[in-house]
Amino acid sequence: MPELPEVETYVRALEPLLTGKTILAAEVRWPRTIAVPDAVRFTELVRGRRFASFGRRGKYILLGLDSGETVIVHLRMTGELRLHPPATSDSGPAASPVDKHTHVLLELDTGEELRFRDMRKFGRIWLVEDTASVVGKLGPEPLEEGFVPRTLAENLAGRKANIKALLLNQTVLAGVGNIYADESLFRARIDPRRAGGSLDFEEIERLHLALREVLLAGIEAQGSSLQNYAPPTGAKGGFQEQFQVFRRGGEPCFCCGASISRTVLGQRSTHFCPDCQK
Repeated sequence: MPELPEVETYVRALEPLLTGKTILAAEVRWPRTIAVPDAVRFTELVRGRRFASFGRRGKYILLGLDSGETVIVHLRMTGELRLHPPATSDSGPAASPVDKHTHVLLELDTGEELRFRDMRKFGRIWLVEDTASVVGKLGPEPLEEGFVPRTLAENLAGRKANIKALLLNQTVLAGVGNIYADESLFRARIDPRRAGGSLDFEEIERLHLALREVLLAGIEAQGSSLQNYAPPTGAKGGFQEQFQVFRRGGEPCFCCGASISRTVLGQRSTHFCPDCQK
């Protein structure tokens, strides 16, 4: 599932492609893709609206319209947004075909189409006046200025769950998923199996710094392209080339040479170095 760096990459790529463009019509081919309102109402409300702002909250894409409403997109496992060019002329290239996995189409005033495609149908789209109705329960943004070690310490205080599970808990911290949790814990030299409440403040400071460094490196590399993810431009992200532990079970640690361990925590595959992460 795309995490904070992948979603941030998406937003940055979509902004120059969509800014100022108007939605002429919408078509919903699989109604359950639209979480709020119903699919028919969605097509009515977005018609004639212009893309005016772009943002991200956790793993959610926020596309603000000139009406004051926001289209919120969660890609989940296989969702993708692509801008498709129009046919150039009667004799020129035809518009790209719409396959069975394309569930929402937005026709733009430029002749282009913004399409939401999702092979596994887990992705969802909301159209809301108040974004808090969808993202209000999320925890702090790890890259915002206000996210300091003390904030992380307060969110972990007294927690008995393992630190890996807590980093994946979106009410504790927004946007972090399996990849960046494993990589951050390795960089901070913290065993993912430890209870979150057992970390002392020095360890929390290391984890805070590691989270920010790893997430920024992920954004710089335009995310991690593994099975399904690729930015809207079609170019693949490159952070997978920087993995220190994730999906490296049985391979030697780049720091100490010990074999990277793999275990399952909270039904999620977890990778760590048993020597570097105590």
